[in-house]
Amino acid sequence: MANDNTSTASTAGGVSNIQEWRSIVTLVVFVVTNIIVLAPFHIPIPVPRSFNDAIRQFFVKARVIPPRREAPDQESTKPHKVVYWNIPINLITAPLVADLFLLAISAIGRQEVVDGTYGKDSIYPYDIMIFFISLAYIAISIDASGLIRYLAFKVLQKGGKVGPWLFFYLYTFFFALGSFIGNDPIILSGTAFLAYMTRVSRNIVHPRAWIFTQFAVANIASAILVSSNPTNLVLAGAFGIKFIVYTANMIVPVVVTAIVLFPFLLYVIFADEGLIPSSIQMHELSEEAKAKKPVNPNIPHGRGIEEDDDGMTNDDEAKQLSLEEVMNPFLDKHGAAFGAVIMAATLITVLVVNAAQIHGGHIQVYLITLPAAVVMLCWDLTLGWLNRKETRKISQRGREEIEHKRAEREAREAALQIAPPPTSSQQTSTEELRIPPPGDTAISQSEGTEALSTPSEKDVLAAANLREGSSNTEAEAEAEAAKEGQTQSSLPNPEKPTAVMGDTTPNELSGPSSEDAKRDVRTPSNTSEKASLVSKVEDGLSWARETFPTVMAVMSHLPFALIPFAFCMFVMVQGLVTKGWIEVFAYGWDHWVEKTGTIGSIGGMGFLGVILSNFSGTNIGTTILLCRVIQGWEKLHGDGLNPISDRTFWGAVYSMALGVNYGAFSIAFSASLAGLLWRDILARKHIHVRSLDFARVNLPIIAISMIVGCTVLVGEIYIIRTDNPYSKGT
Repeated sequence: MANDNTSTASTAGGVSNIQEWRSIVTLVVFVVTNIIVLAPFHIPIPVPRSFNDAIRQFFVKARVIPPRREAPDQESTKPHKVVYWNIPINLITAPLVADLFLLAISAIGRQEVVDGTYGKDSIYPYDIMIFFISLAYIAISIDASGLIRYLAFKVLQKGGKVGPWLFFYLYTFFFALGSFIGNDPIILSGTAFLAYMTRVSRNIVHPRAWIFTQFAVANIASAILVSSNPTNLVLAGAFGIKFIVYTANMIVPVVVTAIVLFPFLLYVIFADEGLIPSSIQMHELSEEAKAKKPVNPNIPHGRGIEEDDDGMTNDDEAKQLSLEEVMNPFLDKHGAAFGAVIMAATLITVLVVNAAQIHGGHIQVYLITLPAAVVMLCWDLTLGWLNRKETRKISQRGREEIEHKRAEREAREAALQIAPPPTSSQQTSTEELRIPPPGDTAISQSEGTEALSTPSEKDVLAAANLREGSSNTEAEAEAEAAKEGQTQSSLPNPEKPTAVMGDTTPNELSGPSSEDAKRDVRTPSNTSEKASLVSKVEDGLSWARETFPTVMAVMSHLPFALIPFAFCMFVMVQGLVTKGWIEVFAYGWDHWVEKTGTIGSIGGMGFLGVILSNFSGTNIGTTILLCRVIQGWEKLHGDGLNPISDRTFWGAVYSMALGVNYGAFSIAFSASLAGLLWRDILARKHIHVRSLDFARVNLPIIAISMIVGCTVLVGEIYIIRTDNPYSKGT
């Protein structure tokens, strides 16, 4: 009884600050910020058009931005007097605005900013962020070399055409690889691979089973190593857990979860012949395509289509490209081997140095990973520079092919406008052809069907000539141009078909020289304008993508948005600490543990980890908050009169690790940055997953995963730990 009174008195004295209005505002701002992260939006700000035009004209005069081109139909319309500036309020801006607001009202001050940036209570944000970003560069560089897609192709060959076996092999492959390099590279490359694989299959009705399983297993595997997820880094640092000790405690619950989950996925959740067929029928790649040298997907326009857009191709061409991506993948053997060696050496060094760490000390692990990332960067830059001529040639050829396809498409559209309307029987036949086959609605509806109603080349040329009113041959056109002093359009060379655009000017239809063609294809909109800062930056980025394709691809996929978000969340949570709210939460948690014991601490913290990942600023924000709560819980029992048992304390800590990792595949995409990345990759591959479907499919998966993981953790805790007072770092 005395112990309870002591704890209550100390808590009451520590939480007296919550009655102050700034403390209440701090909590409200924290909650509102997390809601905004869950559902981002734009704020339209009305601005007078005259002011907007004046600002724009200033930047144009300063040659910061290029002048705006007005469409012909907009020149005659009367412009509105008011324009709207859409200010994004999202994952990056919402926490930043919240921190600035709290600083403005003095709810937080310099100390909170320093503690939330440099670190306090064994949590060092700068160390965590540099460590994760540098290690992520190495992992994503390995992915950019094509290693993951190549290994997935080998797994596809091993699985053969038996659907359940292929499902098992891919499941095991993604779990094993995700355990070492984390979930982000698996999401980046594995998601695209599965999108292509299900597209080129004849009898996989919907990719749901494959893509949801891959997303779940990647996040389950990321719970094993500290380096696989920033949430693990925050947790290990907060409680002084050595990396090898963390893995030793987490590997059994995670592996058992993966083993038990698989039959549920195969025989219960996705038990549908249309999702996982017993025999998968794949389209075959021709011998000519197999012999073709695969193109590095990091090279811009390397495949001759717009990036992540099959709109320039018809259905057959799109499937052919997808099939080549799956069955003839690109692999940079030197880059993959070097990256694998760097990653292995870095992880081993981190584990050894961390294991040798003196208890209570702090070793800045980023001093190991940052030099390794710099070495990997230098390797990628060197290879890019040595191969620059080849990559630029591939990119140039791809751009010309894109322009050619675009011209052909516009010519077909012009021909369709001139051609007489089809009869009712012809229209019915065409509509029947355009209906996608059963089961392909998730993918086929997003792909073009131009090839089904494409006129012949002869009809296209005839329609284009009719539109231009020209029936001259090439020689007659040149003679007429010489007489009249103007350039006329020339007919396509039958030996090398060239699309004729119906609405183009005569100068555009004349054939440019090879050098002019290359220049016009690259920057068609800047030939008659003065260079601006924006155009120079665009040219520089284009040059960098062609010269250093791997480096630019890796940089575009690095989770840079995590840096401002994490720092702002650290600062905001530190504000909750100084205002007394963390002690309030810790006091409530202490009451829950007193009522439920060790099993309640494991189940309760696991549940909070999953739920708050969806409603508390992703799983990273949740980890920061819950670590502070457990640290506050420690302080409540810091007098030693009523210590926390070893089983109860570490059960709560490792249950939180399960919850924040597994919580990524639960209710909302924004439960993790990996979820947002996964959704965007699928959308670019014409697979659109709705928020409701995401929650509906994941609920049984997360329920089984958490029940199994927490149950195994309870058994592990009771076997290897005692009821003695806990000690840190074990």
